Amino acid sequence: MDHEVHVTEWGTPGNTPLVMWHGLARTGRDFDELASALSDQYHVICPDTIGRGLSSWSHDPEAEYSIDYYAGIAADLLDHFGFDKVAWLGTSLGGMIGMRLASGPHADRLSCLLINDIGPDVPVAAIQRIVSYVGEPPVFATLTEAEAWLRAVYRPFGPAGDAFWRRMARTSVRRNPDGSLTLHYDPKITIQFVASREELTSWDRYARISTPCHVLRGRQSDLLTAEILQMMQSRGPKPGVTEFDCGHAPSLSRDEDIRLVRDLLAELVRAD
Repeated sequence: MDHEVHVTEWGTPGNTPLVMWHGLARTGRDFDELASALSDQYHVICPDTIGRGLSSWSHDPEAEYSIDYYAGIAADLLDHFGFDKVAWLGTSLGGMIGMRLASGPHADRLSCLLINDIGPDVPVAAIQRIVSYVGEPPVFATLTEAEAWLRAVYRPFGPAGDAFWRRMARTSVRRNPDGSLTLHYDPKITIQFVASREELTSWDRYARISTPCHVLRGRQSDLLTAEILQMMQSRGPKPGVTEFDCGHAPSLSRDEDIRLVRDLLAELVRAD
């Protein structure tokens, strides 16, 4: 079926296109600080994956809540905006979608790939942790309560300031019919861990990537372990690496993070 895909857009059309794609249970608004800062140089689009934020939910989640399907939507978005070639920054799931594009028939449409804390293999223990809090979205009486929950559960995010967490709370919730608040995603998105589990191990595809690539990693990350990162550096695009003192995943919201991303994108685009 067709889907309505919500996109937050920053910058001036005609500037270098940059796609920022969020993680599993998040939305494109996670990149507000980074996208706003880079909009002076790039035309930035930050989509909400279907089943998240303001994009439509699937009536066939087993088939459509999958990396391959998301990658198809991503390619359609590039067509919609008339982007022949884009820089790609993907956090977690967004990084997996980027790797799927870079390893397939759309590879020549990516000028570079900036992967934020994910690899071609996802440890079972990390999947279990994610399912434990994503599968049953919490209910909140107030936005303050929602912010406190997000700060606790997403503590590995970081580093990030108070303004980031306040903004994250505002852009992460929706109203239930009874007036309470819950998180802005379809609980069925976790079906990908069962219905398309094979997509979460994709070393064969990763080995085919030739797009200029750099990996960002939280040193305490349980999704991108040191062992997986070492394997990534020895094959495929053999990416450069920057590590942060956090878990999964670096928020990329601080001024120093933004300077780093700006420099990395410039370097990677030149390498294309």
